[in-house]
Amino acid sequence: MSRRKGQNPKVRVDKRADGAQYYFFQYWIDVPGQEERKRGTEVIGLVTQMTRSEAERKKLEFITKLAVNSSNYQVPSSAIFADAVKHYRENFGPAMHRENSTLDVWEGRIKNHLEADWKDVPIEHITIESVNQWAWKKRKTGASWGTIKDALRTMQRILSAYSKEGRPPFSMRGLRIPERDKLEMKIRSRKSVSYSWRQAVQIAGHIRNMAQLRERERYAVLVLVGAASGLRAGELLALKLNDIDLKTSAIRVEEALPRKGEIGPCKNAAAYRTVLLAMLRVGELCGS
Repeated sequence: MSRRKGQNPKVRVDKRADGAQYYFFQYWIDVPGQEERKRGTEVIGLVTQMTRSEAERKKLEFITKLAVNSSNYQVPSSAIFADAVKHYRENFGPAMHRENSTLDVWEGRIKNHLEADWKDVPIEHITIESVNQWAWKKRKTGASWGTIKDALRTMQRILSAYSKEGRPPFSMRGLRIPERDKLEMKIRSRKSVSYSWRQAVQIAGHIRNMAQLRERERYAVLVLVGAASGLRAGELLALKLNDIDLKTSAIRVEEALPRKGEIGPCKNAAAYRTVLLAMLRVGELCGS
């Protein structure tokens, strides 16, 4: 439904059954899911108790509270979150995501975290306030903030795809995460596994000495390339010899291996890139 024009109804006078006159006005009410609007009537007061100017002022106060003339006014809609999910599954998702890759990830978040709580909720009721309430309920069940944020990003994508404006009804900036939880997230991030270039060379050396491991040299090179380039695992596993230029120490990244399926294009345009291996020496890459 399109945005309605502002309303400025006239104050009128009518007569009750006992003969007393009163001021009133009529205005239009939007009905969820319907193009046609209903007319509402508001009685202001008896003519003997106020002037017309006072009646006009009360009318303006009522219209202001109704907020129909505000730029923030939203026409009620009958659409629910399940409608947006259906559109995403049948139209947007298959066209925008690779099968057996990103689409599987988003589908998992929808089924495991979103549908149970949001399926029948009207889209107009999905605000940052309701999102924060949901986030705290998820936290009480043991969900991490990382899981919650991933689920909400999925919700944003679904609602953006369904919206005519192409944007979600809430911003992640409004997500209320306690300062203590933010600090714990930073600590966990710093403790996450990471390797220096020196450690990567040592790991590659150990791999080369593992007699029971087949294709030792290939795995050793994989560790070195990953440490030097920062490529994702799927991108590393999809590399071909002609993607690596030893003369310029550069790698061309155009394909990836998803969790399921065969090697194919990267999941989005931003993933297509050239990685310069400034730290990677040709002798170490070749195993000499």
